[in-house]
Order: sequence, then C-alpha cells, then structure tokens
Amino acid sequence: MTIGLDDVVAAETSLSHVDGEAGRLIIAGHDLEELAGRVSFEDVTAMLWDGLIPDAASDPKALLSAARQRAYAHLAPLSPQLAGLTPVEGMRLLLASLPDAERDHAALAVGAAGVAAAMAVRGARGLAPVAPDSLLGHAADILRMMRGAPVSAEEARGLDTYLVTVIDHGLNASTFTARVVASTQAGILSSVVAGLCALKGPLHGGAPGPVLDMLDAIGSIDHAEAWLDDAIARGERLMGFGHRIYKVRDPRADVLMAAVGRLKGKSNRIAFAEAVEATALKVLERRKPGRRLDTNVEFYTAILLDALGVPREGFTPLFAAGRSAGWVAHAIEQTRTGRIIRPQSRYVGAWPAEAA
Repeated sequence: MTIGLDDVVAAETSLSHVDGEAGRLIIAGHDLEELAGRVSFEDVTAMLWDGLIPDAASDPKALLSAARQRAYAHLAPLSPQLAGLTPVEGMRLLLASLPDAERDHAALAVGAAGVAAAMAVRGARGLAPVAPDSLLGHAADILRMMRGAPVSAEEARGLDTYLVTVIDHGLNASTFTARVVASTQAGILSSVVAGLCALKGPLHGGAPGPVLDMLDAIGSIDHAEAWLDDAIARGERLMGFGHRIYKVRDPRADVLMAAVGRLKGKSNRIAFAEAVEATALKVLERRKPGRRLDTNVEFYTAILLDALGVPREGFTPLFAAGRSAGWVAHAIEQTRTGRIIRPQSRYVGAWPAEAA
C-alpha cells in the first residue's frame, strides 16, 4: 500500500517530466537548460499550451500583455482590501475575485497571476498598485509593478529566467491539486486558485524565504562552518539543500546560479551565499557520508529574488505567477480526459457492532 501517492502514476502528460535520478527536467520536449535564460517566459508558455489553446503561439507576448491589462482593470479596485493581508492571502483574494464568465480564461489566469502577485506585495506594505505597461515583457512588467521603479534589461532577464525555471515541474502537489479541481469541470480560474492554495504550504512553495533567514543567522563566512555543524547536530534541515525527487544536483539550481552570476554587482549577499553554499556542501559530506544532499532550487531562488529587490514575503507569489502557466496547461489537459480524479482510500476506523 502506498500512502501519499508516492510513485503512483495519476496522469499522462506531454507537459513536463522530472528525472530525479539523472537530475533532468524536461519541459515541452526541451531540457530546462535549453530554455531558461534563453527563451522568454511567454514563448515557453506558448510551448506548453501548444495543442491545448488555439493560437497560443501566434503572439504570446501580446497575449499576456493584453491579459495583464484586463486583469488590472478588474483587480485594481480591490486594492484597499489587501491591507492587513499577507501577500499570499492578498493574491488568493484577488485571483478568487475573477469571474468565471470571463473570456480567454487561460491567458487571463496567467496575466492575473502576475498582476496579483505585484499588487499583493505592494498592498501588504500599504502601497498603491502600479498599472501594467503593455510595451514590456511579462517578467519585466511584473517586477516593475511590484517595485514601482524601472527595471534594467539584466534584471528583467533574471526574473524571466526564474519564471521559466518554475513554469512546470511534473505532478507536484499544487499541480496535482489543480488537476483534481479541473477534473470536476470547475474551470481554469478555480484550478489556478486551488494550485495557489496548495503552493503556499511551507512544504511546497514557502521554502525559499528561510534560505535568507539562514544566511542572516550565519552572519559572516567565518561563522558558517560552526553554525552549520551545530544546526545539523540539532537535527535541523539546512535550507536550500536536498530534494525529495532529485537524487543529484537540481538542474534548476544551476540555471538560477548562472542568472545570479549575471547580477553580481547588484547584491553583496551573492558572494557570501556562494561561500556558505561551498561550506554547507563540505559539512554535509562530512556529517552525512553516503547521503547526497546537493544544492536545490530554493537556495538560488532566494539569492536571485533578493538581488532583484523582491521582499522575501513576495517569493511565493512570484513562484505562483510562474507556475500559473503550468497549472493552466495541466487543467486543460486533465479536462480533456473527461474523467474526474477519484482515488480510493483504505478505511482503518472502527466498524459498527454487528447486530445480535
């Protein structure tokens, strides 16, 4: 009996494949390394949606630009309601407000996810929303709307690389949740909201922020080895190392490390983080021999987004903004099967007494 559905095949998909043993992530027939930092988020979205959404590849930049404009027109009046909410709570409120009767749900969901992420981060800080700019790419516009300041080409490329890196990743918890909701014919928007609700859990999308907390606690590279040794002795997990699926280095970590390298002049934390990473890998090899614990996507996600000026409470909303394109594709793919997802459970409770 398998508890938690580990290794149970619950869907057939042409969208992505995770090979944890080989450290490989395939998205729409391409290795991640071929796409992230080389192909725009809009174009990778079009690849995922090919065959699922008519004309998705005709002009994906214009498609998502128009979707951001439509989403902002609907969401901007709700900005006063964001006060007192965390960014994830605010993003959930905004996405849940979108009417199911809207046309072009697929593009709208992704455009709205980007707008809602930016609005929710600003709203949590008491700041007014910033309207989208139709001339900018998706990543550049999200970062500009979140920061309220111009974005350089290298910064835009950095966030674009991140969004592509997280666009899809097999049948993870939030994607499976989106497919379950889609299988009931609830619709794309409901599937995306459900995906966000699963993503916000600390065991899924809430992990990168604590990487920065760990770096803050270490303080300086002189303290790193002793701090890391003590943390392992206490049985604590080192944030940003190891992965449930990948048995070798997470390929997304290398892609994001390269993106961070292009931003080295933007953050003094980058050199410190690289030194901590090297020390942590040495300590893990010594303290846990025979158990490979490599750097994962969380570590360089935290460093990259921090260098881009994204507050750590905005990490999960940005994760959702990128993954929304994958959720949409999975929702459509699942709906086309015409079957509701309805697994069985094994009852282990008490049975009623037999009648005498």
